[in-house]
Amino acid sequence: MNAPLNAAAENVFPEPVAEAKISARNVSVYYGAKQAIDSVSIDIPKNYVTAFIGPSGCGKSTFLRTINRMNDTIAGARVDGEILLDGEDIYRSGMDVVQLRARVGMVFQKPNPFPKTIYENIAYGPRIHGLTTSKSELDGIVESSLQRAGLWDEVKDRLTDSGTALSGGQQQRLCIARAIAVDPEVILMDEPCSALDPIATARIEELIDELRGKFAIVIVTHSMQQAARVSQRTAFFHLGKIVEYGTTSDIFTNPRQERTKDYITGRYG
Repeated sequence: MNAPLNAAAENVFPEPVAEAKISARNVSVYYGAKQAIDSVSIDIPKNYVTAFIGPSGCGKSTFLRTINRMNDTIAGARVDGEILLDGEDIYRSGMDVVQLRARVGMVFQKPNPFPKTIYENIAYGPRIHGLTTSKSELDGIVESSLQRAGLWDEVKDRLTDSGTALSGGQQQRLCIARAIAVDPEVILMDEPCSALDPIATARIEELIDELRGKFAIVIVTHSMQQAARVSQRTAFFHLGKIVEYGTTSDIFTNPRQERTKDYITGRYG
């Protein structure tokens, strides 16, 4: 039964998701003495796009970074609670963080191609992870990754050009191709279209839809329209907590919490 719209929204355990790829339980994140995430619990399913929405500073990007331990790179950051990837605690002692980040790739807000050729941007990951034994195998991974990212036809005759010479939208697709070249299981996207024009944004959204079903994809976005277009499940963050989480259609058309309704209708944010 749905809770009334004015019900208090606390971080209760979410309803289990069929075939959860990621399960977080009571996750809190601290930067020194400042708490950025407060006891978040969520199941993220396989083969779907899950959107994190909410106002600036609500913790959605911070929580996204916990899923592949990017917060480890920030001095003074601490993560409490449990995050399971296929049932394995990614914060356990002895976890190989390099291998974790191969399994859980990340695409950042601003395109960040390596200062290398287009070819080497894609080849770098498979090479360091030992995924190929020959040049022909590596060539195949580069081509297939660029194909899956919808970039091959645009760059196949200029693979020796610098990745930084591409347009902003092409650079972001190159970064997506680089992420999928190591055959990840999860792709995290932190506002991947915020620096792009509408045409490039539309292409990235088409690409996300094409990749759905092959990966668990989690996208942080400030655009509710984008969340509605690309995701199947949506979590609304506010003040470091998840206020509401459910199917995207329910979140946008039949929110259970007053704060969700206020945000969706533009009363704040």
